[in-house]
Amino acid sequence: MRVLVAGSARGVVLKSASPINFLGAVDRSTGVITDGSHELHGRSVRGTILAFPSGAGSSVGAYTIYSLKAEGAAPLAMVCARADGTVASGCAAAGIPLVASEEAYDILVGGAEAVVDTSLDVPVSRA
Repeated sequence: MRVLVAGSARGVVLKSASPINFLGAVDRSTGVITDGSHELHGRSVRGTILAFPSGAGSSVGAYTIYSLKAEGAAPLAMVCARADGTVASGCAAAGIPLVASEEAYDILVGGAEAVVDTSLDVPVSRA
């Protein structure tokens, strides 16, 4: 497992099988997924452990991640199957813990509680 941004969080998992385009699909003031074709349409990332395969779209999406944090609408932590620069830089700027690992992504279950603690040997686990 690759820890890209250190930190810890405990919360309910919001999991997507589809990549997320933060610039075009997430309302930065509410955290609600606004892309009508995305499986999480209408759901908010606020206060969740957000699990998704990878980011998609423009690198400007990193600013959306930062804005989510500034607006109080950010996830508590993110877990991606694959690392990408947009999500990594956005999480780093916002101080949102980020782990990139297919194994970590695969063990998380939507709606279940999980722990992300990058100080542990196994930084992602079901609670």
